[in-house]
Amino acid sequence: MRLCIVSETWSPEINGVAHTLSRLCRELQRLGVTVDVIRPTPKTAGTAQDAGHELQVNRCSIPGYRDVQVGFARPATVRRFWQQHRPDVIYLATQGPLGWAARQAALQLQLPLVAGWHTNFDHYCYDYGVSWLSSATRRYLRYFHNGCALTLVPTQQQATLLRQQGIRDVQVLSRGIDGEHFSPASRDDALRLQWGVSEHQPVALYVGRIAPEKNLTLLQETLQAMRDVRPDMALVVVGDGPGRSQLEKALPDAYFTGFIDKQALARHYASADMFVFPSLSETWGNVITEAMASGLAVVAYRHAASAELIQSGHNGITVEPNDAVAFQQAAVALCQHPAEYARLGRIARLRALEQSWSGIAEQFLRYLNEAQEANHASSSACRIRSS
Repeated sequence: MRLCIVSETWSPEINGVAHTLSRLCRELQRLGVTVDVIRPTPKTAGTAQDAGHELQVNRCSIPGYRDVQVGFARPATVRRFWQQHRPDVIYLATQGPLGWAARQAALQLQLPLVAGWHTNFDHYCYDYGVSWLSSATRRYLRYFHNGCALTLVPTQQQATLLRQQGIRDVQVLSRGIDGEHFSPASRDDALRLQWGVSEHQPVALYVGRIAPEKNLTLLQETLQAMRDVRPDMALVVVGDGPGRSQLEKALPDAYFTGFIDKQALARHYASADMFVFPSLSETWGNVITEAMASGLAVVAYRHAASAELIQSGHNGITVEPNDAVAFQQAAVALCQHPAEYARLGRIARLRALEQSWSGIAEQFLRYLNEAQEANHASSSACRIRSS
């Protein structure tokens, strides 16, 4: 099979979508699938890792957030690429302008389409002050996805929501974890000394974009409240984004790392003790599984990966979405009981290790075959009717 993935981002860019697609691509190649890529021209010149043929298109950064880019292409440009390297099936990892152009070109060439739901664009409308666009955004997304054979989402919760919004043919494709890379064995005493903490001093960690959609106000208030009851607790924030300078001012004693590479990320997780994640914008949240695999007790809303993987009180702590008071209280209570957060972290790792990338890639391939077969059946029916 030849698959073409259309995405706004690709490894080595640092974000959940790039990570997910990179892992799926490597596993699919192991299964004998050739993967081509269409993406915006990267800021650092180079070809897509783990990919066959590639089409790079024009890109534009989102105003106010230079690290996030969208791609632009004419359907004719995409169509010519596919006429030269015809795929058996197409996976759309973006619903933006590039995804729209690819969708149009695929329909013209009668190529089967599978779409992924990697970003909650309607949620972002509220985070960036354009809530009046949310209903129009939902209508567009419904039209976009209903033109595809399948829409793949990472959780049952998300699948139910999209079906309620009128999106058809929704199936679940979970996310995996590399449990050898993200492991308690990566704990680094030298790194903890760099943070200024002793062997038994607790560390609370956040990993992710530092941007409005990550619920930064609650993150700040929660970390401050934890420090109030545990003055010896160190605070470490990994990531970058437009909200970083404001958060640094609000948390002057916290250690901010900016973006770090995958090797350093594993050491940061394993060298902490608790993971605090108040975001509700994720479709999955790879950082949740990374933290769990690293042996951390997670405090999060019952949403996306947390809703799927965490049994509150057994292998982490979750609270109802949007209950900021309960979230802060849960984090404050847990940080005062070292034996409890250590116990939760040990069990969390066992649950995370059940998320096999190889099994998820095999499921993805079954979905791709299903879309290809449905497209073939539809084309055959059209030929019969026209004859």
